[in-house]
Amino acid sequence: MRIFDPHIHMTSRTTDDYEAMYAAGVRALVEPSFWLGQPRTSVASFTDYFDALLGWEPFRASQYGIAHHCTIALNPKEANDPRCAAVLDELPRYLVKDNVVAVGEIGYDSMTPAEDTALAAQLQLAADHGLPALVHTPHRDKLAGLHRTVDVVRESALPPERVLLDHLNETTMKHAVDSGCWMGFSIYPDTKMDEDRMVAVLKEYGTEKILVNSAADWGKSDPLKTRSTGDAMLAAGFGEDEVDQVLWRNPVAFYGLSGRLQLDTPEPEPLHEGNSILRGGE
Repeated sequence: MRIFDPHIHMTSRTTDDYEAMYAAGVRALVEPSFWLGQPRTSVASFTDYFDALLGWEPFRASQYGIAHHCTIALNPKEANDPRCAAVLDELPRYLVKDNVVAVGEIGYDSMTPAEDTALAAQLQLAADHGLPALVHTPHRDKLAGLHRTVDVVRESALPPERVLLDHLNETTMKHAVDSGCWMGFSIYPDTKMDEDRMVAVLKEYGTEKILVNSAADWGKSDPLKTRSTGDAMLAAGFGEDEVDQVLWRNPVAFYGLSGRLQLDTPEPEPLHEGNSILRGGE
C-alpha cells in the first residue's frame, strides 16, 4: 500500500514518526503551515517557520525516504492578530519556491471580518501564482463555515476544482460535493473523523476527489491514521485500486495542479559518525 499523506504537521512529530510512517507505506506528504499553539508576535517568526518548512523538514523527511512538500499561508486563527497582518506581504516570495504546492492552510477559524479579508487575499494569491489552495474549514459552526467558505471561493478568481476543502465530516459532505471542490478528511483518535465513519462516507459518495489525511499535530493525533483507514477500506470490501486512488492518486492529482510535485526522494545524505542529524561542515 503506497500512501501520500496530504495534510500532516511534521514540525510537531519526531524522527520515530518518520520511520514508522515509511514502514507503514508513506512515501510522500504535504505539510501545511499552521498555528503553532503559541501566538506569534512578529512577521519574522513566520518567515523563520516558512524557511524551516522549505529546508529543515524536507531534509528530515529525506532521511527516511519520504518526499516532503509544503503549503504556505497566513493561517485563519492568526489572521485575527494585527501584528501578523504583514505576513500577507511576505507570501509572494515564498509562493514561487519549488517545494510549495499550494496556498494554505487558509479559511476560517471564528468567521471574523479579518478572516474574510485574509481568505479573499490568499485565494487571489493562489490564482496569481498558478497554485491550488488548501482550505481549513472551522471546527466550530462547521456547516455555516463551509457555506461561507464556498461563497468566497465562488467570488474569487480561483476555480473550485483548484480548491481542497479540508476537515470535512458527514454534516458538510453534501454541500462540499455540490461545490465542485476537492474534499479532505482528517482521521483522528478522538475528534474529527475516525476510520469507520470515513469508510461509511466513501461507501455513500465514492472515491472521486476525496483525500484522507492524518493532520497529525501537537495534540492527540496519529500519523499512521492514513494506513489504518486504508486497512479499514480493504476490510469493508473496497478493492486495492480504490484504496490507491484515495491514498495516493487523488493527492497526487490535486497537488499536481501546482506543476511542482516531485515524488522521487533523493538518497539520504551520509551521516557523520552515526549522528542521525547532520550539523554542517567545518
